[in-house]
Amino acid sequence: MISEDSAVVRPPVLRPGDTVLLVSPSGPTSPERVARGMELLVAWGLRPVPAPNAYARHGYLAGTDDLRAADLNAAFADPQVRGVICTRGGYGAQRIVDALDMTAVRRDPKVVAGFSDITALQFALWRGARLAGVHGPGAAWRDERTPLRSAESLHAALMTTEPVSVTAVPSEDTFGVRVPGRATGTLLGGNLCMIAASIGTPDLPDLTGAVLLVEDVQEPLYKVDRMLTQLRRAGALQGLAGVAVGQFTDCGDGWDTTIVDVLTERLGDLGVPVLGGLPIGHGPGQLTVPVGTRATLDADAGTLTAAPAVR
Repeated sequence: MISEDSAVVRPPVLRPGDTVLLVSPSGPTSPERVARGMELLVAWGLRPVPAPNAYARHGYLAGTDDLRAADLNAAFADPQVRGVICTRGGYGAQRIVDALDMTAVRRDPKVVAGFSDITALQFALWRGARLAGVHGPGAAWRDERTPLRSAESLHAALMTTEPVSVTAVPSEDTFGVRVPGRATGTLLGGNLCMIAASIGTPDLPDLTGAVLLVEDVQEPLYKVDRMLTQLRRAGALQGLAGVAVGQFTDCGDGWDTTIVDVLTERLGDLGVPVLGGLPIGHGPGQLTVPVGTRATLDADAGTLTAAPAVR
């Protein structure tokens, strides 16, 4: 069993009958896209309720900043709401995180699930409340990308208190990224673009002793290189315990190089264990992991095991 850092706030596990609010802190979605996710949540015994502005639209955002922040703060303040599930990522969470009511978050901690742009929200909740979260699919569910195994993984992370273990998969594009060794530390990170975009803000965590999770989608290889180089030059990767490499989906630009080449070059000389091939991110079969909890990265065994985000 992985020991837990006493400073981490783990919200209560979701139970049948609990109300979960579906919020859109970033990009816009539609009731049609969310319908399948609601079916799954209902089948788990939960009561999914779309936030008042869940389907709002303001250009490439899910409503204005005020509306999106209002939905999040309402969720954190409402004692009847026991969990917050983001509909999707996209863009926009960084625009509203400074308006979050951290007093309400700390008073009544709730599990927050999402990925992609939601990394910015989870960074802010970690900074403001040391709240552990769940990096997993949103409520705008697509069975072709997130099949039964993906649903079971999200269910386990939200509704059980068992450790979460993910094994590297040979068919993943990043499977060839590996530096042997074993490391234990707080699992932090998520979407590489959002991690890099947090440099210079209050929300980039101190990664000393941490296991850093990175994944991304539709980024040319030179941009992946640029983001990792920026993190290196900013000193953000100094003192890492290890790196967990998830899915880098549709990342390529026609050059005579691969995502394995880029990630190995930029991560392989940090002097820490690195494990690629983890089905965590934007690709088919996406699995769920806690963020903000103690994790063990075993590059020799090809596994990442994290303590639960909920208690």
